[in-house]
Amino acid sequence: MSLDNANNLSKERLRLWLKLLKASRAIEDEVRRRLRKEYASTLPRFDVMSALSRAPDGLKMGEISKLLRVSGGNITAIVDKLTEEGLAQRVPIPGDRRAHLVQLTQRGQDDFKEHAKAHENWIDGILEGLSADDVEGMIKRLDHLTIALEEKDHV
Repeated sequence: MSLDNANNLSKERLRLWLKLLKASRAIEDEVRRRLRKEYASTLPRFDVMSALSRAPDGLKMGEISKLLRVSGGNITAIVDKLTEEGLAQRVPIPGDRRAHLVQLTQRGQDDFKEHAKAHENWIDGILEGLSADDVEGMIKRLDHLTIALEEKDHV
């Protein structure tokens, strides 16, 4: 590969990265706006509830942080608020007086199901301009990118 081609490919990779960011931010901003408007909620709160919904036996605070790749302090504040509102509960772990599992209450599960369905509908509407072939092709290419990044240990 000539130097010109290498430089052009480098610039195109940067351009791709910027386009991925722009698209991701546009979708995320719209989801944040709708969560705020329709549910007086936030995306981090939705993400915590989503993680808990996939773990009915509960998760330790550190597990939630690791799954969502955010600091423990952020998770603690969200879980505290969910607990105050009766949407989550802390359950002691037998044999470990300091550790607790966090679980959604039945009310939390019901609320999250409603929010998750709305979220799915929002994403469907936001991306409605994409055909089935577009979606399939993008998923295939993004899967390829993810594998390549994991192989380089960048993710």
